[in-house]
Amino acid sequence: MPKYLIQATYTADGLKGVLHDGGTGRRQAVERMAESVSGRVEQMYFAFGETDTYVILDLPNNAASAAVGLTISASGAVRTKTAVLLTPEEIDEAARMEVSYRVPGT
Repeated sequence: MPKYLIQATYTADGLKGVLHDGGTGRRQAVERMAESVSGRVEQMYFAFGETDTYVILDLPNNAASAAVGLTISASGAVRTKTAVLLTPEEIDEAARMEVSYRVPGT
């Protein structure tokens, strides 16, 4: 199952929710969200700095990842960035592919 890294930054209202629910309460909410699209949470961490949480999700496909991102962002309580994570084996496969490409301006 593809893996996705979500970096989340809470708004002021989102932080109020974290204070109310606690870290484990938020993790449970994220686990339920992932399960609702047939996925699972591999890891979830809270952090200091610009990003408040890092979540690694196993999701069935890009559509499920997009649905998660849209739903989270629409709440207005969290801003997210999502990255597709690739295994070393997937990079090996990509490196073996023949790609036809023309450099711009040539």
